[in-house]
Amino acid sequence: MSNVILGNYLTDHGHRSGTIVLTLLLNIVYCGLVTLVAPLILWKRVRTGKYKRGWGQKFRGTLPIRTDASTPRVWLHAVSVGEVLQLQQVVAALRQSQPSVQIMVTTTTETGHAVANEKLRGCEVAFFPLDFSWSVNEALRRVQPDLIVLVELELWPNFILTAKRLGIPLMLINGRLSARSFRGYARIRPLVQRLLQSFSMIAVQAEEYRERFLALGADPATTLVTGSIKFDGVVTDRQNLRTQGLREWLSLQSGELAFVAGSTQEPEEELALGVYETLSAEFPQLRLVLVPRHPERGNSVAALLESRGHALVRRSRSDSLCSPRAVGLLDTVGELGACWGLADVAFVGGSFTSRGGQNMLEPAAFGAAVCYGPNTWNFRQVVELLEQRDATTTVRSAEELTAFVRTMLTDRSQASERGARARKLVLSQQGATAKTVELIVQCLNGAKAVSPDRAVA
Repeated sequence: MSNVILGNYLTDHGHRSGTIVLTLLLNIVYCGLVTLVAPLILWKRVRTGKYKRGWGQKFRGTLPIRTDASTPRVWLHAVSVGEVLQLQQVVAALRQSQPSVQIMVTTTTETGHAVANEKLRGCEVAFFPLDFSWSVNEALRRVQPDLIVLVELELWPNFILTAKRLGIPLMLINGRLSARSFRGYARIRPLVQRLLQSFSMIAVQAEEYRERFLALGADPATTLVTGSIKFDGVVTDRQNLRTQGLREWLSLQSGELAFVAGSTQEPEEELALGVYETLSAEFPQLRLVLVPRHPERGNSVAALLESRGHALVRRSRSDSLCSPRAVGLLDTVGELGACWGLADVAFVGGSFTSRGGQNMLEPAAFGAAVCYGPNTWNFRQVVELLEQRDATTTVRSAEELTAFVRTMLTDRSQASERGARARKLVLSQQGATAKTVELIVQCLNGAKAVSPDRAVA
């Protein structure tokens, strides 16, 4: 769909007729995409066991039905694990402020769904409907939320425009918009502008993101900078119970130094392993822990370690025993945050690949000596803050990664000072959750409750 076509139908037709045309076009496009990816989904379902759950909720919108109209209901949507973990402190603060509120959380991925069930106890958890008009209509008819809150950036046209038509307030929290995403959205600006102006409030992480949202047509009066709630959700105490449990699992002894490579993608495990193999003779107290971004890659990472002759202990195997100096393979969901608390030196993955980096705040908050590869555009604001304080380092090759780890192991005082600066920065940036929840409460108090008999066309 080109910018010209979108501009023409939004200009030449009224909103109602334009929405009908858009809905029809989107349904056709979505059906085509589903047809194209169906063989891949089926193959992955058979091969890995993924994509077995939630199809009724995704395709038919059969989300939980609202049974109590006497108390407000908030629908929070988080795409996957990272966004779900960010919601922990938001949900806790919202419940403290509004004890009677009903909270439903939706996710897109199965791992996000599992983590939401584990971490957000007391919330209804469901899968987000695909953006087909029939799925969206049925989901909104059943859920009947008083407020919908999307995390970071989720612009599904049918969902947003239907909620707007029904008078359901929409919020975007912890919003961010990378330069790459901005360029993509700019190509369909007439549509994006209409979607952004459907929001009652847009709360973004930084002024740079606010400027991009405004350039795409967001309302300046309701687009506010609140900071990043990621800073509020991190743990800073290495003595927490979950980290201590991982220490016992790894049999990490006093005097041993842990090099943790987390959120890794292929070939980053091999890079980290190469560093360990280069330095382990020089530093016999060094231990390696690998945490793949996708736990289902555990078998392939284990095969890599075994092919190179390394003893390993896998977190997913409850019967596995840790031999001295075994490499730890944390191939489970939701434990990386605690694992960073073991790290003396940390490498944050997704940064030597096209992923654009992963969350480096967690190891920074624990005071680890943190490094990452050159591709961190998804976290550019965070990277700039950390590097301005000389608290983290970008490494651009396997050789630079090895050199960084060697320096941090050799000069322990330098490593400690860098870690202290990183931890201090994280603590200084906290407070976004309180601002965000205050805005949620404002929108909720100003919302017109959705009537149980409201029709969804």
